Amino acid sequence: MASADDGLLLFVYRGALFKIAEGVQVPKAGTLLFCRHLAFQPGERVLELGTGAGLAAILAARAGSKVVATDVVPAAVACARENAVLNGVVDKVEVKLGDCYDPVAGLTFDLICTNPPQMPTPTGRDRDDPVAAADNGGVNGWEILDRAIRGAPRHLAPGGRLIFTIFAFLGQKAAMSKLEAAGLVPRIIGREVQAFPRIGYERLDHIRSLDVEGVLPRTGLPTTVERFVVQGTKPS
Repeated sequence: MASADDGLLLFVYRGALFKIAEGVQVPKAGTLLFCRHLAFQPGERVLELGTGAGLAAILAARAGSKVVATDVVPAAVACARENAVLNGVVDKVEVKLGDCYDPVAGLTFDLICTNPPQMPTPTGRDRDDPVAAADNGGVNGWEILDRAIRGAPRHLAPGGRLIFTIFAFLGQKAAMSKLEAAGLVPRIIGREVQAFPRIGYERLDHIRSLDVEGVLPRTGLPTTVERFVVQGTKPS
């Protein structure tokens, strides 16, 4: 049972206030890079997959977009709903519990955005503590991203965009190929060098085995990694 001594974790970003509930990841560098490269328009229909505390969803609502946000974690759904109330956009954000596109069957959007777990996870190493679980991206890191890409065309309006982030070691060329295979026009819209994630040191040999584009040093411990913001546009 929570007590008064547990405290309350708050996060302030772009004039919005976010309560970070237990079991919900605190926004990190990847989330902030992601949010910096999202442009929202009044009246746009926006879907955020894996909303967490609701950062992108609430920024979109504050810009006048109509937003649906989904997450598989009940604590995140409750947290994002509370944050919508805190920021006065509860009438513009619908937060749904469910996996990937399941909660939005039959709906289309002008923008689908996601910053999902994408840390390559060796078989048997998919820890379930909240911090690690928020990073587990399947054996090759693409497990959730691949589903987001494959499902995007049927949920995007003509001219709509899918925007997501990737670590460079997942492969810039791989991202372009996957988007093209889904019928989307790919491009990189943002990039940033960030500190190498701590959980990555536990999986470094595995990550190096997947780094076909050779972005990581082959020996020693990497201190940084580049991260990309990728966009795929559905032809009009």
